[in-house]
Parts: sequence; structure tokens; C-alpha cells
Amino acid sequence: MRALLLALALLLAAPVAGQAQTAPQISGTPTSPTPMLPPVADELEVLKALQGGRLEGRITIPDQQAASLIQPQGRSWRDFHNVTLAWVGGIAVLGMLALLTVFRISKGRIPVEGGLAGRTIQRFNGLERANHWMVASTFIVLALSGLNLTFGRHVLLPIVGPEAFTAISQWGKYAHNFLAFPFTLGIVVMLLLWVKDNIPNGRDIKWFASGGGLVGNEHPDSERFNGGQKGIFWITTLGGATVAVTGYMLVFPFMFTDIAGMQLSHIIHSIVSVLMIAVMLAHIYIGSIGMEGASDAMTTGQVDLNWAKQHHNLWVEKELAKGRGAEPPASARAAGAD
Repeated sequence: MRALLLALALLLAAPVAGQAQTAPQISGTPTSPTPMLPPVADELEVLKALQGGRLEGRITIPDQQAASLIQPQGRSWRDFHNVTLAWVGGIAVLGMLALLTVFRISKGRIPVEGGLAGRTIQRFNGLERANHWMVASTFIVLALSGLNLTFGRHVLLPIVGPEAFTAISQWGKYAHNFLAFPFTLGIVVMLLLWVKDNIPNGRDIKWFASGGGLVGNEHPDSERFNGGQKGIFWITTLGGATVAVTGYMLVFPFMFTDIAGMQLSHIIHSIVSVLMIAVMLAHIYIGSIGMEGASDAMTTGQVDLNWAKQHHNLWVEKELAKGRGAEPPASARAAGAD
């Protein structure tokens, strides 16, 4: 009887042992693919199997964005941020710096022909200068904090170390978000103040054709703003409006658009921003060390009469015809009063 029970037990255990020997190990490779998924080798094959579509799950929380398990367009956006944007930004910014260096070496500082007149004429009033500096200062902080997002880990991190870089990036994020509001306000005020003087006309074509006085020795006729300054104005206002709108899409996620719209907003925001930074480098150079007498326009608001006649002769004629004559500099007037 005992022998019979032992033989029966062995017969029952044989199939179980066979299954144990053929079953796949947890840490090994399955002997056959899971029937619910295609036989894929890696993540790229999974994405290919999805044929560019989204893989959605089921959730019980109100945020439907959390149901997205795989969103292949995010890979394209990541490649843009890590590769394309770095190349576009690097070429635009470094290329402009190289051009300005060559221009400085070959042309030098643009002088006031005939020397300073010793008499000034008002170019910008207090409101215009205050708004200009609000836009300029906020733009500089926005530009630096934005560039840090793209190039900071490669340029700044090795120099300052991880702890300092983390602090700089964190405060840069706060500054980038909150300074967007005064920057936008300044763009609106700038448009209201100067749009009437920045309407393009035929003189602008002649200004560009003659090099605007920057190339060669010819100084084309110009009103309050020449062709180059009008270009800067429209780049600032239209470009600024573009980066403001797309920036708010990112500051308030999913309030105005979905994930695809946010990715597109980031692409537009970053491309326009780096191009604006490149253009503003040229603007800053010409308005400071690149041209004699130019910085006075946005510091004291008074420019030398000879400088104004050289670069904005038609505007000077209109101002003098209105009875807004040139005056000696403030320092000369103060000395005369003493």
C-alpha cells in the first residue's frame, strides 16, 4: 500500500517539475513575448510600434493630463531644447559678438564729424527714458536667466559648482517669471509712445542702401528714427509681444493650452528670444561705446546738436522750426550762472 501511494505521488509531481524547469526566470528573458504587446527590442521600437500616437491610461483624478503614459512628441521637443536650440542660440549670439568685434576693429568708434557743437537739443523726455530703462533692465535679466536654462549646465556649472549653480538657477527662475510683467508693460508703453515715429517709409530703404552711415562716409537723411532704429523698434515690440504671450503659456501651464501647445510655445519663445538677444547686442553696442554721443540720448535726454544733425537731420530741422532751439549743455549753463 505504501509503495502504491509513493508511486502515485511521483506521478503527480512529474508534471509540476516539468513546468518548473521550463518556466522563465524573473530576472531572465521570457521565452515568448507578452501577447498584449508587440515584440519590441527597446524604447525606440515601442515608439515606432505606437506609430506616433499617444498611449493613454485610465485615471480617477480630475487632471486628465496624468492619463498620458507616452507622448512621443515630447522626444522631439527634448531634442529641440538640447540640440537645435543650443546651435541656434550659439550661432546667433556668438556670431553677433564676432561681427561686432570685426566691426570695431575695422571701423572703430563712429565719431561726431566736425566735433561736438557744445549745444544740445532734447531727444527724449523723462517718461521715454524711464520706460526705455525699464524694458532694457528687465530684458537683460530675462535674457541672462533664459540663456542659463540652455547653456548654464555647460558653461556656468563647471565654474561655480553645483550648489551655487542651483541657487543662481532658482533665483533666475523667480526673476524670469516675475519680471515678465514689467517687461510686457514697458513694451505696451513703448508702442504707444513711439509707434507714430516708426512707420516705415521710402527714406528707410535709402538709409539701408547707403549703409546708414555705419558703412562708408555717407549720412542719409533721417527723421527722428532712422531705418535701423525702426527695425529695432519693431523687433522689440513684435518680438517682445511674442515672447510675452508664449511665456505666459509656460508660466501658467495648461491654463490656455494642452501639452502640445506648451511645447510649441516653448519652441517659439526660445527661438525668438535668442534672436532678439543677438539683435539687442548690436543695439547696445551702437548706443554705448560704438558711437560717440549716442549714450546721451537715454541718459540725460539731451544730445549734441552736431550729433543730431549728422544722424537725424530732418528731425532737427523740424524741432528748430517749432522753436525748440538748441541750448548749451547743463554743465555750461550752471557754470555761466555762477
